[in-house]
Amino acid sequence: MLNINLLSVIAKHEGFGINTDILETNILNLVVVIGVLIYYGKSLISDIINSRKAAILRNLEDAETRFKQAADNLSFAKDQLQKAKIKSEQIRSQGLAIAKQAASKLITSTENDIKRLKETTLYIIKLEEEKCLAEVLNKLNDLAFTKAIEKIKQNLNSNIQKKIVFQNTEKLSVFKK
Repeated sequence: MLNINLLSVIAKHEGFGINTDILETNILNLVVVIGVLIYYGKSLISDIINSRKAAILRNLEDAETRFKQAADNLSFAKDQLQKAKIKSEQIRSQGLAIAKQAASKLITSTENDIKRLKETTLYIIKLEEEKCLAEVLNKLNDLAFTKAIEKIKQNLNSNIQKKIVFQNTEKLSVFKK
């Protein structure tokens, strides 16, 4: 019997079509279910939307805080860079001043060394001149002494020698008394 009812239903409904019977299509049931879902789901959906909204606002506030912190860090870094530039310029100028002072001291020291070397050289030259002059004078003295002895030997005879010896012995005898 079931087979016959099924066949009769299939025979009545051949093909596709729109069923306009409201009770058969359960449109009322669907409307009631959708209404209940909207009525009771409204608070749930509202809670979900509010929590999502709060999370988005919190994320925006966090992003804004991080942005402000990054801006502050950038400003601090710029200040530090400016201070570093000023400090490096001070160090550079101090280095140049120290280099100029060192160069000036080196030049002064070198000039003093050159002056001292000139004075030492002049002193050594003067000593050498004096030494040479002393040698010349000694040689002239020796030469004069040698010539004087030769001249005396040539001019001396035995009478003059006796006279000189006699005079010297008299002088010695005066000292003995």
